[in-house]
Amino acid sequence: MIARLAPAARLVLGGRIMGPEPSHDRERTLLMYGLMHGRALLVILLLGLTIRPLAAHAQPEDEAVRNSVVKIFTTARTPNLFQPWTRQSPSEATGSGVIISGNLILTNAHVVNYARRIEVQPYQSSDKYEAEIVAIGRGIDLALIRLEDESFFDTHPAATLTEKMPRIGSTVYAIGYPMGGDALSVTAGIVSRLEFTQYNNDTLGQRLQVDTALNPGNSGGPVFVDNEVVGVVFSGIPSAENIGYVIPTDEINMFLDDVEDGEYDGNPRMFVDMQTAENPAVRDFLELGSSDTGLIVTKAEDESLLKRWDVISAVGEHDIDNRGMVSVDGGFRLHFGYYVAKLGNEGTVPLTVIRDGEEIAVDFPVQASRNYLQPPLDGAYPSYLIHGPMVFMASTQELASAASRAAGALTASRNPIVTRLGQEASFEGEQIITLPSPFFPHRVTKGYELGILPVLNTVNGVEVKNLKHLAELLRDAEGEFIEFDFAGRTNETLVFDRKDLEDSTEDVLDDAGIRSRASDDIMDVLKGK
Repeated sequence: MIARLAPAARLVLGGRIMGPEPSHDRERTLLMYGLMHGRALLVILLLGLTIRPLAAHAQPEDEAVRNSVVKIFTTARTPNLFQPWTRQSPSEATGSGVIISGNLILTNAHVVNYARRIEVQPYQSSDKYEAEIVAIGRGIDLALIRLEDESFFDTHPAATLTEKMPRIGSTVYAIGYPMGGDALSVTAGIVSRLEFTQYNNDTLGQRLQVDTALNPGNSGGPVFVDNEVVGVVFSGIPSAENIGYVIPTDEINMFLDDVEDGEYDGNPRMFVDMQTAENPAVRDFLELGSSDTGLIVTKAEDESLLKRWDVISAVGEHDIDNRGMVSVDGGFRLHFGYYVAKLGNEGTVPLTVIRDGEEIAVDFPVQASRNYLQPPLDGAYPSYLIHGPMVFMASTQELASAASRAAGALTASRNPIVTRLGQEASFEGEQIITLPSPFFPHRVTKGYELGILPVLNTVNGVEVKNLKHLAELLRDAEGEFIEFDFAGRTNETLVFDRKDLEDSTEDVLDDAGIRSRASDDIMDVLKGK
């Protein structure tokens, strides 16, 4: 049975390159730069704060507390989105973790994501212990790791996890191994805010804001109140002074319950478009009484359950106010999604709805995420297919994010990577197939030119459904010529001698030193499996 801990949250940051529209070569440079520097940028965004010393008398007195905190060393190889046949060079990083019951160590998902090797170093020791990932929830930014040598835990007991949310103004101590030295660091601050907000991808959860100073390396480290863990560090705001964010133990407990079966499903949530019920005119329009409160449904995909202009007035037994907030234990007011996550584990959540002046009960289905057309990689490496001088792959959330740096040109060309951003797949298995790299050099491409991230539409007039379908079309193609047509504007239609194009594949692989023309799953399709 997996140990328990507490609530989490995520800081969402984003940006876009603005200014004159660059050339295609310049845009590719921007995209490559964004990818190659992405991991370093993530660390800066997550933990780019300055550290301040803690007065000696304020440090936790229990040696067992410090003994429960470990330093984590990782060697990671992240995906190369623009050259999917390879991976980024190995990069080394450090983070922090805390020992919990069950001989497990809790840390952040981003500390161990894509790690090829993980080592754990205990307090006041030079020894390092090999570790592996047990469970990881990238949405909530939590992970569990275990050691190959479990005798480690004979002398390193688990930390105590609090069962209650800390009060606003409580003194907290962040303990970990940030940059700036090798010894254990302890910094002090206060709890300043509790919110229910967005984490990674579709995940919503609780987030504690603290004024404790943090630095890169604090990620995954525990935050204590009275020698009990109230959460783990996960992010901060570089431009603000001493603002850090902590995943509280309530959220951690939900994660631990979730992964007991070995799989991370994520927090359930409602995917419904809503607006507040504060405006007097809209309240009069709906004939709401002064005591009627809640959120107004503006769009629901399944109108058999919720309809436009319904007012969701309660979730379970908890009343929702006109800004969508509910009262929770400890005197906090959070977004009503807090109770959706708590009550929706069986696949539905009970709602009270005001419709045409009458209250009705609705059991509304919830899910952790949508079937996105451009989904996150979620720790995987992208599949790819090289055919002649072209490499194909399915667009992902990560690629679309990198593509936002050239959003102006992509929007102007009506590229589906941008125009269909955030949309769900219109049929099972639908993917956007793109060329992430320029043509490999070869004579068969003479006179042809494509824009940035061109999206393949058809092969010989047949609409391409996904990467496996493309592999089938190329494998089974007949006739003297083969035609590739692309979506949007500005891209040329490519026509090749079919046999010349196929034969050029080996030349390209040899010239570029690429071992395989496709990822394993696509090779199986090419071989007719």
